[in-house]
Amino acid sequence: MNKTILFSRETIRRVVLELGERINADYRGRPVVLVGILKGSFVFLADLVRTLTLDVTVDFVVLGSYGAGTTASGEVKMLKDLSAPIEGKDVLVVEDIVDTGITLKYFTDILRRREPKSLAICALIDKKARREVDIDVDYVGLEMEDGFIVGYGIDCNEQYRNLPEIWVIREDT
Repeated sequence: MNKTILFSRETIRRVVLELGERINADYRGRPVVLVGILKGSFVFLADLVRTLTLDVTVDFVVLGSYGAGTTASGEVKMLKDLSAPIEGKDVLVVEDIVDTGITLKYFTDILRRREPKSLAICALIDKKARREVDIDVDYVGLEMEDGFIVGYGIDCNEQYRNLPEIWVIREDT
């Protein structure tokens, strides 16, 4: 596969700090539950949580929507649920990338039924070109057009998560 850098380490670092500042301001004086969607969000969430000066707890879910390759299957499965209840709590879902929106809509619908005090979404990358469902992302770090990306926790067939930058990949032709 050919890959080209899309977002540098410096750009990612700056964006994560800016998101942290906004979240700190918006949730000042309130505890918040950060919910990371694994596996893609783990690097972003780890960097983001270190910018927060709030009383935070962190939980994770595992949702699956991608099969092999670079296209979404359209079917979402919850493979690991939250460890603790969220009723009456401020909840911030932390996602690496919002693409079609199907996975995130599925998950936020489940969370809303659990009656959190508030529910917001923070995504490092918003890729609106492929959006299939209506979903609002409250905190967006970066926007991009169409393309398949890897790095900074984002994978292709479980590879490339360790890259410190974000790259666009293309299959060799």
